[in-house]
Amino acid sequence: MTEEKRPNTCLICGFPMITKNTPERMECAICRKTFTDTTACVNGHYVCSDCWNHPGAAVIRSICTSTKSKNPVSLAVMMMNSPAVYMHGADHHAIIAAALLAAYKNCGGEVDLNTAIDEAIRRGSAVPYGICATAGTSGGAVSAGIFYSIVAKTEPLSIKEWGEGNLLVSECLHKIGQAGGPRCCKRCTFFSLETAAAFITEHFGIQLEMPEKIRCGYVERNTDCNKERCPYFASITDY
Repeated sequence: MTEEKRPNTCLICGFPMITKNTPERMECAICRKTFTDTTACVNGHYVCSDCWNHPGAAVIRSICTSTKSKNPVSLAVMMMNSPAVYMHGADHHAIIAAALLAAYKNCGGEVDLNTAIDEAIRRGSAVPYGICATAGTSGGAVSAGIFYSIVAKTEPLSIKEWGEGNLLVSECLHKIGQAGGPRCCKRCTFFSLETAAAFITEHFGIQLEMPEKIRCGYVERNTDCNKERCPYFASITDY
């Protein structure tokens, strides 16, 4: 990987962690459970040991199960902005599906969100890091397929659903492939979210809220950024 999570910084705000002299009852900023502990960040954020040990999944679950947002791009950016998520990494294989599930639910879609988010994380975690190079398929496109398969309850012997899920993934891959390399998890995320949003309107009759133009502000973190060759390039975020 091209960067590392900073081990002694807060998963919420990125500021340093401190150890208190005496234990205190604190609420985990991610799972909202209460614990007695001594470690928090300088801004008062506390993260329990379970969420700390599985930070990407914890951030995804926390944001997507508590939000009222109908915009999957804004949700994905919230997750990707967390210090717990790498610039490039396998967390994106769950982020896309989870953002789509939350926005879909908030726009009136029928889905048990808590169960669905856990399943998106489980399935996304099964998609290996670096699959875009080793298997010629983007984990971002696969994540859009994970969203569809959860909502449509696709099984191996499904007919209509089996075909439609593959069509969605293929549409995502077509756009991702046309853009060319090098890999960029942010670019693949935005391509997949845009493609899936249009697909959801067509196949489920539900219109997600989408930004008029997606503008990516991760150029300073991405040493391999395509810059002006990327349709989402911007010097700052624009949400």
